[in-house]
Amino acid sequence: MAEEQDSLFQCLIDHAEYDFAGGAFLHELDPETKKLIIADHPKASDQSFICSEHLVKYRLQKLDKMIQEDKKKNKQIHQKMHRVLDNDNYKIIDVGKKLENTYTLGQKIADGVAHFGGSWPFVISFVAIMLGWIIINVTHVFGANFDPFPFILLNLFLSMVAAIQAPLIMMAQNRASDYDRMESKNDYHVNLKSEEEIRLLHAKVDHLIQQDQPNSMQIQKMQMEMLASINEQLALLTKEEDATDNLKK
Repeated sequence: MAEEQDSLFQCLIDHAEYDFAGGAFLHELDPETKKLIIADHPKASDQSFICSEHLVKYRLQKLDKMIQEDKKKNKQIHQKMHRVLDNDNYKIIDVGKKLENTYTLGQKIADGVAHFGGSWPFVISFVAIMLGWIIINVTHVFGANFDPFPFILLNLFLSMVAAIQAPLIMMAQNRASDYDRMESKNDYHVNLKSEEEIRLLHAKVDHLIQQDQPNSMQIQKMQMEMLASINEQLALLTKEEDATDNLKK
């Protein structure tokens, strides 16, 4: 190793001679940097030597390539997200408010009848009316006897109420079905839009984890290697200056 450090090696770029600390062999470099060097110098081999000055240029080229690829990938993800948002022209609507604005007077009356017919006040008041009707006609209060037993007139009124109430309730149920159908369609579009946005966010996060973070670590590693190379060169220059000063003395 000591003999290797004392020897001089020819740089494959400028063909000048440098000592061992003034550069590196291609087999010591990472594959990407090595690939860039071989692309410019096809005759280079693993044992070829490259000086630190030219090695820095190739490392900077690699950094620029990594940065450009990251920018390109991020740009693609942003363009895809904007394209999805722009193409989705469906507007989220308030289903209840939209249906209320389209109600006619008859539909409002039907909803009111259906709402009242399915409540306890209707049941209590209806039972009270029937009991009052029966008591009046059985006991002949105030001499009234307009519907004697078996209360045929009461049965007629009950049949009329049921006949009128049934279609009104069905009308209200049909509008409830329309509401549920519109609500389901609205929820479908909301879920579809949210799913697409979440998928794009996952792609962005995966890109950050799988590519940006490793690239950042690799860039830091290359920076440390470049600083170490610079420190070695400074140490050699200092050593040579000290040797020169000693010879002068």
